[in-house]
Amino acid sequence: MNAPYRLIVNPIAGRGNGERSIPYITQVLSEQGVDFDIVRTERPWHAADLAAEAAAQGCRVVVAVGGDGTANEVLNGLVRAQAAGRGEGCALGVLCAGRGNDFAYGWGLPTTLEEGCLALAHGRRRRVDVGLAIGGLYPEGRYFGNGVGVGFDAVVGFVAARMTRLRGFLNYVVAALKTIFLYYKAPLVRIEYDGQTLTQPSLMVSVMNGRRMGGGFLMAPESRTDDGRFDLCIARQVSRARIFALIFHFMRGTQVGQEPIRMARAQQVTVTAVEGTLPAHADGETLCTEATQLELRLLPGLVETVAPAKGAPS
Repeated sequence: MNAPYRLIVNPIAGRGNGERSIPYITQVLSEQGVDFDIVRTERPWHAADLAAEAAAQGCRVVVAVGGDGTANEVLNGLVRAQAAGRGEGCALGVLCAGRGNDFAYGWGLPTTLEEGCLALAHGRRRRVDVGLAIGGLYPEGRYFGNGVGVGFDAVVGFVAARMTRLRGFLNYVVAALKTIFLYYKAPLVRIEYDGQTLTQPSLMVSVMNGRRMGGGFLMAPESRTDDGRFDLCIARQVSRARIFALIFHFMRGTQVGQEPIRMARAQQVTVTAVEGTLPAHADGETLCTEATQLELRLLPGLVETVAPAKGAPS
């Protein structure tokens, strides 16, 4: 018989932190009386397959142990199982062992292992919204929990992934500074959201279900994962000097009202490149490097997550 909790560990997440975290997680969950088993991922997209399998086998909770990419894959696996009529009542848990851990932060989940384990032991559930991105490398769609970044912030993520010496938020800060010089000319894009249309050279289009990207950039400080809407943060083309100044606003979440930022809320967003192409990521995972159109849909209350007992943002 399968254990009610299945932990899917990405052993190479956080430069090996996924594997290193297993003894501590095992100790804390065992002390809390949680009945669980552990499987490890071996290749890209393996976590999605393992999650779908766990849901089909009747596991009550499937836990992503790793970074944002691991959480994203597990989310996709659970939704895939749900769509196939399997895994009803199976919830998603997250134990953070990655670099940014924006997925957990955005969902109001603990970003420390101890607090994450205690939340799993408590077992309180909460329904959350999920996004679906269609286009680029995923014409059939890829689900996301935290957000999609199109343009500047996507390139920051690509640059950060290639940097091996720095860790955590500092890695993304340095990548952002590098990207100011690598990614300067914004594509001319048409952004359609809930009946409105905006056409402009857009340095960045962030479509957020959560609140944060890059381990500390508050793209949508007021976003909630249970309000049935995306929070949009759109920046038109500006000078390099202005980009540099805006980075510090995003670190504090004070970009609202700053020129050239536009904030909005919507259930569905379509971004089309009129001139140029669209680099984009979903939960830090590459959606495309040069797509021409992305469609983003908000699916209210699609999954359950195992949340802390109290005091967590949503």
